[in-house]
Amino acid sequence: MNWTKNNKLPIMAILLFSAGCQGPQEPIAEGPQPPVANKVPHEMTEHGNTRVDDYFWMNQRDAPEVLAYLEAENQYTDTVLAHTKGFQEKLFQEIVARYPQRDESPAYLRNGYYHYSRYVEGGEHPVFCRKKGSLDAPEEIILDVNELAEGTSFCEVVGLRVSPDNKMLAYGIDTLSRRQYTLHFKNLETGETLQETIENTEGDAVWANDNQTIFFTVKDPTTLRPFQAIRYRLGSPEKTVVFQEDDETFNLSLQKSKSGQYVMLISGSTLTTEVLALRADQPQGEFKPLQPRERGHEYYADHAGGQFFIMTNWEAQNFRLMKTPENATGKANWNEIVAHDPNALIETFELFEKFLVYDQRRGGNTQLTIVPHDGGPTSQIPFSEDAYSVGMVQNAELASTTIRYAYSSLRTPSSYFDFDTQTGKTTLVKEEEVVGGYDKEQYVTQRLMATAADGTQIPISLVHKKGIALDGSNPTLLYGYGSYGYTIDPSFRSYRLSLLDRGFVFAIAHVRGGQMMGRQWYEDGKLLKKMNTFTDFIACAEHLVAQKYTSPGKLFAQGGSAGGLLMGAVANLRPDLFHGILAGVPFVDVVTTMLDESIPLTTGEFDEWGNPKEKAYYDYMLSYSPYDQVKAQNYPNMLVTTGYHDSQVQYWEPAKWVAKLRAMKTDQNRLLFHCNMDAGHGGASGRFEAHRETALEFAFMLDLLGIKE
Repeated sequence: MNWTKNNKLPIMAILLFSAGCQGPQEPIAEGPQPPVANKVPHEMTEHGNTRVDDYFWMNQRDAPEVLAYLEAENQYTDTVLAHTKGFQEKLFQEIVARYPQRDESPAYLRNGYYHYSRYVEGGEHPVFCRKKGSLDAPEEIILDVNELAEGTSFCEVVGLRVSPDNKMLAYGIDTLSRRQYTLHFKNLETGETLQETIENTEGDAVWANDNQTIFFTVKDPTTLRPFQAIRYRLGSPEKTVVFQEDDETFNLSLQKSKSGQYVMLISGSTLTTEVLALRADQPQGEFKPLQPRERGHEYYADHAGGQFFIMTNWEAQNFRLMKTPENATGKANWNEIVAHDPNALIETFELFEKFLVYDQRRGGNTQLTIVPHDGGPTSQIPFSEDAYSVGMVQNAELASTTIRYAYSSLRTPSSYFDFDTQTGKTTLVKEEEVVGGYDKEQYVTQRLMATAADGTQIPISLVHKKGIALDGSNPTLLYGYGSYGYTIDPSFRSYRLSLLDRGFVFAIAHVRGGQMMGRQWYEDGKLLKKMNTFTDFIACAEHLVAQKYTSPGKLFAQGGSAGGLLMGAVANLRPDLFHGILAGVPFVDVVTTMLDESIPLTTGEFDEWGNPKEKAYYDYMLSYSPYDQVKAQNYPNMLVTTGYHDSQVQYWEPAKWVAKLRAMKTDQNRLLFHCNMDAGHGGASGRFEAHRETALEFAFMLDLLGIKE
């Protein structure tokens, strides 16, 4: 029987909340019994292959039977972990206590004002502020997000953009967690918020230089793909479409050039980008491409001094830097500034009046290199640790001779530094405060290398307290992601101290699919090479066991979103290697999702996973899709979390996965599922509240290890 929108079964026919009523699920044991979802077979045929999805009915958002099932799973998790409630609260308070109640970001200069944000005592959300001309000037509150969040269960504010004359503010707000932002406008002189709003945007408004016209992108209401760029003049009844992206694999975004002279419209897919530019003082004009799109050509541009500066992979897999006059932007006119390096990936660059700075990943670590515009010698900003995270931040002024960057490592709190290019002096502007005291010298961070199945050396970054014994007795949490070329850098998080101080080792597996070791690292972990991501992670886990950092009985794995796919795959491939798995918003029903082009993000990801309408990709996806590969075997203890309003990985993927695991797994290990009914892909909003889930995850692991309050 196939499930359709018009074929809704009574709730009690869908849900049977008792163990053992449909076969072997989990063996009946003492204690609370998990909910068991009824099976409603739904056949899906592609390339002559028929799959039967017994839980396809869960795709019906807001259906009473679906809501009842999710609530039953939440209640079961609460019941199983009821004895840890006090411990969860203690962990939450312990984590929150490390954050200063009152905190303030470093101020930075932009267009005559020093901008910064601060937190007030008891406030979950930031207060955005500015001071005119001097840090000693009176404070002006631009936006207090705590006020906007009153009466909401979720509140996210993005894209704060001040008009060039400093008089108007545009910002986007989402109170549902679907990443559909409503644009609002505030008069910064009077403090009045205008009545006019614009719904269903990406929250990325960019001002033209007339201080009245804005450009923004709107989303397809079904797929949530940002596909139209709109021009709008405040107070006008008209919104004009200035660009529409009809290719469903591309998404639109907007930004202002560093010079302030151009509005930049970027149309990008996984493998291809096209940048269009419009003079910011001619908002009624036409966006024109700097270089027409070519499949496989990725380029990114900024403008200063009458020239466009371009980062491109044209004849340069690891990218190179070019420049071209603003009146001759085609790539035939591009002149090379920084050559391609086959051993180092250029990731981004920042323009200044007298120089540019680019960050380049070499040997897994990022280097910041300064290139003078006058052809003088290049130089680098030095860093001392073996594994760290660094990136340029808050460099808003083109004329500045100082570079601000943020630095941290697994044991070094996040710190802001100013590097003076004229004197070579580095100044610490602010270091993240860890309330209660913190001595990084009590912790050790290392970079290890594991050998993958094909002989490739896979980096592992790890941290632990000094003095641990390498006898296999240490509980260990191994984190992984490995998709979209996104690199998980080894950076500091104070909440991890709640594990490290209880004897944990924390490690990151820098598996292929990210770009830790360059662009080829990404190419070797996508499409028909995706299996490398999973086997790399397994190799890292095996290496930690072989080096006696831990043992399978004390090893946990964690990943979210595409990292949740990783968790599902390794759970199927090597369930014996892990004591527990934490899977957040996991992308686990790969084939079904990638066949459904109405789901947000699907069409834009064919270049990442492949299009399953092509048989080669269908067969390969099917071979690793966690949902399709669930089998009758023992599985580790598992905690699966999701958000009901998630627009990136729909709630039903983990819900169906858990239901199928319950029906097929042969062990009595814990399988717990928690769906946050008020959140989306990023979890709960707010500075502290998001750590409720952190405390849940930590309590889940610590309880399994017998580590009590």
